[in-house]
Amino acid sequence: MAGQGTSGGRKRCRGKEYSCSMELSLAVIGGKWKPLILWHLRDVATLRFSALRRTMPTITQKMLTQQLRELEADGLITRTVYAEVPPRVEYGLTEPGRDVIPILEALCRFGKEFEGRFGVEDADAAPDCAVTR
Repeated sequence: MAGQGTSGGRKRCRGKEYSCSMELSLAVIGGKWKPLILWHLRDVATLRFSALRRTMPTITQKMLTQQLRELEADGLITRTVYAEVPPRVEYGLTEPGRDVIPILEALCRFGKEFEGRFGVEDADAAPDCAVTR
């Protein structure tokens, strides 16, 4: 494939090894939590750790910390620590992080269209036990 530039087509960027730009993109913003973290930071200057965690009630503190560290290491978010007691930490999007938002907006539109096509049910409702074929 043209433009690969390495033997076997593998490349490395910021410690991530990949064969194509899609693979790199998914390594940087893929997974269950990273897109949601970026999404919740899109309309605010910064969010504190606890406020960010409240936007995702099912994420564990350990997982949020890990995902934030990875997003910071990849240059998509900033982490600002204030020398206060108790310590205050705030997170915000960098310019590359803001560049991801149109992609996430497209994913959100897809989700809404998917709901429209296939319907939505209350997750707290008892599942329908009848099997339809």
